[in-house]
Amino acid sequence: MISQVSTEQSPITTSEQDVILPGWYSWQQFKALEAVMEEVSGVRICYLDGCVELMTLSENHEMIKSIISLLLGLYFLHKKIEFIPVGSATRSDQMKAVSFEPDESYYIGEKKEHPDLAIEIIISSGNFNKLEKYQRFQIQEVWFWRNDQLSIYRLNNENYEEISHSQLLPELDIDLFVNCVKMPSKLEAMTTFLQNLTKID
Repeated sequence: MISQVSTEQSPITTSEQDVILPGWYSWQQFKALEAVMEEVSGVRICYLDGCVELMTLSENHEMIKSIISLLLGLYFLHKKIEFIPVGSATRSDQMKAVSFEPDESYYIGEKKEHPDLAIEIIISSGNFNKLEKYQRFQIQEVWFWRNDQLSIYRLNNENYEEISHSQLLPELDIDLFVNCVKMPSKLEAMTTFLQNLTKID
């Protein structure tokens, strides 16, 4: 059951990136807020069970997101894996009481009802049950990048379980992938990653 929080509180600032708005919001109220926030660049709005979170996107966040996308693109190309990148396309459903944007998302193989893989870059934790958002759309695998580490979760029946290697991309060397994401030089990261893919084959 959702308990209502007094709207007289100040917004809960978890960092310079995340603000949890106080109070409980209906879907209609959320959509009105969303329409207003469309005029504000660099800010995302997320909704879950009446709770609204605003997120700003730092350069560090966007840099990590971009290198992850580039490395995965190299991997798909090298392994000749068909994929459809849909980035941060909004996942929204009033009946499921959720609306959010992953940082990156992919269909593996062909397009389906929802992406197979979603990736989220977490600079600060916020106050949402982040896996709950993805569970409502039955997204099979969710990757969280946080504190220079990659956590991988696989949907098993109705719950996510943390796994050490991707089941969607079982040949992906996770240690190599993480080390390359962390490299200061993105050119070196891409070169090293591709060279190691060739060695593995």
